[in-house]
Amino acid sequence: MSLMRTKSVESSIADSTEDHRSLKRSLGTGDLMLISIAVAVGAGIFSVGARAAGDFAGPSVIISFVLAAVTCGLAIMCYAEFASAVPVAGSAYTFTYATLGELLAWIIGWDLILEMLTAAAVIAKYWGIYLSSVFDLAGIAVPDTISILGLPASWGAFLIVAIFTALLVFGTKLSSRVSGVFTVLKVAVVLFVIVVGAFFVRAENYSPFLPASEPTTGGASDVWAQSLFSFATGAEPARYGVFGLLAGASLVFFAFIGFDVVATSAEEVKNPQRTLPRGIFAGLAIVTVLYVLVALVLTGMVPYTTLAEAEDPSLATAFVSVGAEWAAQVISIGILLGLTTVIMVLLLGLARVVFAMSRDGLLPRGLSRTSDVHKTPARVQIIAGVVVALIAGLTDVGVLEEMINIGTLSAFVLVSLGIPVLRRNRPDIVAAFRVPLSPFLPILSAVLCIWLMLNLTTLTWVRFLIWLALGLAIYFLYGRRHSLLGTREAEARSISR
Repeated sequence: MSLMRTKSVESSIADSTEDHRSLKRSLGTGDLMLISIAVAVGAGIFSVGARAAGDFAGPSVIISFVLAAVTCGLAIMCYAEFASAVPVAGSAYTFTYATLGELLAWIIGWDLILEMLTAAAVIAKYWGIYLSSVFDLAGIAVPDTISILGLPASWGAFLIVAIFTALLVFGTKLSSRVSGVFTVLKVAVVLFVIVVGAFFVRAENYSPFLPASEPTTGGASDVWAQSLFSFATGAEPARYGVFGLLAGASLVFFAFIGFDVVATSAEEVKNPQRTLPRGIFAGLAIVTVLYVLVALVLTGMVPYTTLAEAEDPSLATAFVSVGAEWAAQVISIGILLGLTTVIMVLLLGLARVVFAMSRDGLLPRGLSRTSDVHKTPARVQIIAGVVVALIAGLTDVGVLEEMINIGTLSAFVLVSLGIPVLRRNRPDIVAAFRVPLSPFLPILSAVLCIWLMLNLTTLTWVRFLIWLALGLAIYFLYGRRHSLLGTREAEARSISR
């Protein structure tokens, strides 16, 4: 049984119509655009830019956002071609299975589970914390944790995960409508903050635009906190300068995760060949403009050194520094709205990846059963919700944040490399959207993603390798032996004899 066996596009599409293992197509272009914005515009728009500006790039964080957006855009073009050619659930996992083989498909599916599981848990945890902050603003003292069996538990995380798990079980269309309302509200808050912040912008704060490189001291100079690139090359830990700008791009890339999650819903999209590319690209364009405008306002309001001195820099730090404390209250509400929709989309994506892997037999097939009434993978959706709620509610999720980035980037690399392979092996497949200048742009996309991965910390890489080792153990002990593709190949060989 070959580790590189591939599952044909035709087989993937045929399996998506299997009774009790198929999903209902109910989403249009507008739904996908809102889902894209919903998952990308979260708390990161209020905080990640401030941290990147203060600790790594200074005002040049604006370029960091552009670089991250270009990298994401190149990868999303590859996703769009695959999604229009193989319009079934599973996203990068399904695409890799069709081009690079089962083992790599398992690895990328395992990475996607890492990305969405950790992201959903981290964001659900912060949602509970910010909910308590909003209560505080209203003069109501509500603790963000309660005691369960002597353990501090985030009740807010349990609540939001339970609500969206229930909505997703009752139907993706219903969930997208609820998410759409929250998305419109949070974009309105972001635009309000941008407009108000623009009145406090001072041109001198943009100088120097690219601060000179300087040695890093303290905890950030520790070997585990260095980027893998710095550790491998023996470079002294430093911030600012060109490498600071690039490190900033690696950090703010966190703000663009989620567009790949939209591709996991391909099986639930009406006319996916056209709808998916349009919805994803429209969402990416809107999100990029919002992030660049926030970065412009942020670095123009206060010197980057002010952000560097803050213990937990955010957009609120800038407003407080210019005497607009009231804006911090608006930002807290915006963060809560932003996190709300991100959790929903991540829960959706996590369930769809596990659903696709279980339908292929790499995980227990029973998980891929869909409900008779709503045509949703209710079993796996509920299990995903329970696991996310337990991690978010009972553990310290702060250590998981960079794991989200490395899981996303590794998926981007394989999807990008898969485009030239798909075109070479299946020239007969005509996708509604095709990446221009192939194989140059797909290879460039993979190289840029690898570069961003190398700028993540060595500790993140160690944790990532441990996760991969665990995944490979599960594959060889269970997935490879129960693979539906392997079973079909064995049956075909026995018949031929």
